Amino acid sequence: MKIVYLESAGDDLLWMRQYYESVFPEGRSRAQKQFHAVENLLLANPFIGHETHRKSVREFSIPKTPFSFIYRVWPERIEVLRVWDERQNRSILDD
Repeated sequence: MKIVYLESAGDDLLWMRQYYESVFPEGRSRAQKQFHAVENLLLANPFIGHETHRKSVREFSIPKTPFSFIYRVWPERIEVLRVWDERQNRSILDD
């Protein structure tokens, strides 16, 4: 099993990096640790996230950050669709 970040997560990852570099640099180290801990947790327990209204799509919050993984599980991989900033308008995810 491996984690694959889809193109749809690209802008989210850039925003997360920018946020922790320029808006909240004090939280960068902790956020990186939490991010990698959640990656490992998903690899060990792919269905840990809660189901969303979209078929086969799950969500799991990254603790102590305002971000969450929006992902889907396949037999050989976990596809990360978004690394969602939970402070954003949630209706954008429905597009």
